[in-house]
Amino acid sequence: MDPAIPMKTLTGRERFLAALECRQPDHVPFWELEFHLFDCFASHPLVLGHAFAALNTVEQERALRENAETMVEVAKQLGHSALTCPGGYWEVAPGVAAYYWLPGDAPWRQLACLRSAADRQLGVVAYISGMIMPPTTSDAYQSFCYRLYDEPEEIDREAVATLAVGLEEVRRASDLGADAVCNACDIADNHGVFFSPAHMERFWYPHFHQWTRQVKGLGLYSILHSDGNLMSLLDPLADSELHALQAIDPTAGMDIVAAHAQVKGKLCLCGNLDLRLLAGGPEDAIVNETKRICLACKPDGGFILGATNAVFKEIPPAHYAAMVKAWNDYGDSP
Repeated sequence: MDPAIPMKTLTGRERFLAALECRQPDHVPFWELEFHLFDCFASHPLVLGHAFAALNTVEQERALRENAETMVEVAKQLGHSALTCPGGYWEVAPGVAAYYWLPGDAPWRQLACLRSAADRQLGVVAYISGMIMPPTTSDAYQSFCYRLYDEPEEIDREAVATLAVGLEEVRRASDLGADAVCNACDIADNHGVFFSPAHMERFWYPHFHQWTRQVKGLGLYSILHSDGNLMSLLDPLADSELHALQAIDPTAGMDIVAAHAQVKGKLCLCGNLDLRLLAGGPEDAIVNETKRICLACKPDGGFILGATNAVFKEIPPAHYAAMVKAWNDYGDSP
């Protein structure tokens, strides 16, 4: 591990990139996988999803610029070191669209606007896939499980195609100025990794290694997000060219302090304030948990504070503000 960066005032982006390189910046970096509370802290609401799709071309371009300005405004207000650009459509429940998405090629246009608005003060992260993952719906999930054994060659083809699309998108994200790319690939649940060791070796690891090498070759940083218990994968991931793992899912029994002690100096960990705590409080418990994580993980670098997953709209702003205050109080380097 490289020595700590000399004490000085760094930009949020500098802190973020230092942590991704397992270095120790002057203050713990702060980044959210997704932040759905922009409208609670902003002077101007974001225009996303179906509301954005209803605009004409001129109105969309104005909305993208204003979205970027709002995101940067809130990031600076809260102390976030980096921003994740909205991705494509996804659902929080069947037929219910999530807050943080844009239609068509708008995520790419938003990425360009966000890079411009953030300048070099904040890091910019783009969602880019690369590896297959089990489906989320019950019928498709069951079918996928059967196909792993009955149609492995077809799964091979799907994995190759997923990687090809992902690598093309990585190149596009690089051209648009992203600093890092995040692959949201849920390969575990609360019991452990979904794929068997043999299936990991055949369907996942080869494409994962290609993805991380290509990302690194373009001068970008790679972040893997997965829900579930990944304790059995910590060492293989730390020994790869992956820069960071996001989530470190507390609902699946993972604790970032223990995980950080295991991989320190080799893999940056991002997280892992429990969303159940952020939603339900109380505020003093949020402060204490943020303090515990920061004090334990910051001395060795390779740590970025954030919630374990998307900061959803139902979280009280006062609860999130308590987390921000604790980060500010306990995030300085020793």
